[in-house]
Amino acid sequence: MRVYFYSGMQKLIEKSGVGRAIYHQKMAADMNRISCTDGLADADVVHINTVFPKSLWIACRAHQSGIPVIFHAHSTKEDFKNSYLGSNLFDGLFGIWIKHCYSHGDMIVTPSEYSKQLLESYGIKKEIHVISNGIDLEYYRKTEDESERMAFRSKYGYSKEDKIIMSVGLMIGRKGLPEFVELARRFPKYKFIWFGESNLHTVPKKIRDAVRTELPNLQFAGYVPKSELKRAYEHSDLFLFPSYEETEGIVVLEALAMKIPILLRDIPVYDSWLVDGRDVYKAADTEEFEIYIRNILEDKIENLAEQGYEVAKQRDISIVGNELRRIYAKALDRKMVSAENCLSVDLTHRDLRSKI
Repeated sequence: MRVYFYSGMQKLIEKSGVGRAIYHQKMAADMNRISCTDGLADADVVHINTVFPKSLWIACRAHQSGIPVIFHAHSTKEDFKNSYLGSNLFDGLFGIWIKHCYSHGDMIVTPSEYSKQLLESYGIKKEIHVISNGIDLEYYRKTEDESERMAFRSKYGYSKEDKIIMSVGLMIGRKGLPEFVELARRFPKYKFIWFGESNLHTVPKKIRDAVRTELPNLQFAGYVPKSELKRAYEHSDLFLFPSYEETEGIVVLEALAMKIPILLRDIPVYDSWLVDGRDVYKAADTEEFEIYIRNILEDKIENLAEQGYEVAKQRDISIVGNELRRIYAKALDRKMVSAENCLSVDLTHRDLRSKI
């Protein structure tokens, strides 16, 4: 089986969750003996991950060539809001556009039950399958290397005793960045560090002001390679993710795999797979975040890292690969049946014409 994984504008998305998801898909394919091709000509299936104009064009070309199309629904109208300048003005048009794109898939894959429900609410009638973005547990695992711990802390100016609270994401409002800054203000004794970046010319003033906040216990590390991010997960004391909207949250999977205590905003996307007080802790607002941070870092409540790791194991990349292979095979079978039916009808028409 040969699959063409199409994204387009790779430079634009490579630092985002979508970029990570595509990397996981290709790894999962390799683990399941699925060949990746560089174009339509050699493909049995096309797997499209973005909603750029060329993505739609690729889908149409694939249909013309009789190649089944899997559209991966990473984006929703809801997570388009509160992102960049003007996004709230155009979220309605964006919703229309992604519905148009996704409807060109023979099947749709999306990473959570929550995002599936959103797609169905748009009126999309195509078959939708929920498959996690997955996590590479071979790579994301704790090493308990004390020298690495001290190297990480030294690089960012932390002492051995400092309690470090980390987060990861684009510098946009939807990720809860202003709340992260406010919590740093409320906890001067803890160190707060945010990994990830955005072009500040593309975000509202509120976000620019938050990023430029000067606090002795707050820093923005920018985009770092995954090896550096892995080291941050392992040697920080809490993963705080105040995001208001996700379709799954790849960074949450990474944190689960690295067995770091996790504190999330209580939003619907986690309802079907992360239980508050069993796998992670969830907070409704800044005041609850404040309470949980204090209780977690002062060991007043249970450390849930081991339970959270069990959730990550259910989303290992090898499991995701098996699920993708099943979807590809199903799409191929349907396309073949459709082609055979069309051929049968065409032959019947020819036979009828010959008798007239």
